[in-house]
Amino acid sequence: MNTARFAVRTCAALLSVSNWCDCVAVQTTEPSWLLDQHRCMFCHTVDTPHRAPSFEQIAARYRDVPGAPGMLEEKLRKGGEAHWGDVAMPSAAERGGGPLSASDAHALVKWVLSQ
Repeated sequence: MNTARFAVRTCAALLSVSNWCDCVAVQTTEPSWLLDQHRCMFCHTVDTPHRAPSFEQIAARYRDVPGAPGMLEEKLRKGGEAHWGDVAMPSAAERGGGPLSASDAHALVKWVLSQ
């Protein structure tokens, strides 16, 4: 095989693997047990506003905002003022799911922002 053809095939293969890796990295598995434990679905749904904005709406608003993941993780853990109307986000303890660890809050926010 000549060198030029080998180089083209190698580059094509690498680009193919690179594109596959990008697709895999974007997909985030739903953390169902966390959503259930922390009663997220009492107020939120994936795609339709209910008592609070949908996860898709949250993702659309915050996905590209610098610092938003940290702010959302904090809000999940400690609660916070209303940004979407009159209903404030209750703390993890007020939602009845028990304490929410930083790593669990991170997993939830990562999933929500992937919607």
